[in-house]
Amino acid sequence: MSVLVLDLKDTGPEQPKWQNYSKLSSTEYHCHLGTSWVACWKHDKDTISIEVYYVGSREKSPY
Repeated sequence: MSVLVLDLKDTGPEQPKWQNYSKLSSTEYHCHLGTSWVACWKHDKDTISIEVYYVGSREKSPY
């Protein structure tokens, strides 16, 4: 997770190099952190902040 946070800070919300990365909507994204873990984040285009709102198991993921 810490490596993903560094990548988000360095290059922004789009992270195509991450496993199973996908853009869920115009403001939401997700990727797999391993075989059982995912992270979800959102970025509103009018802001500079990125909010990671879920890190956990794939089974309990909101997507």
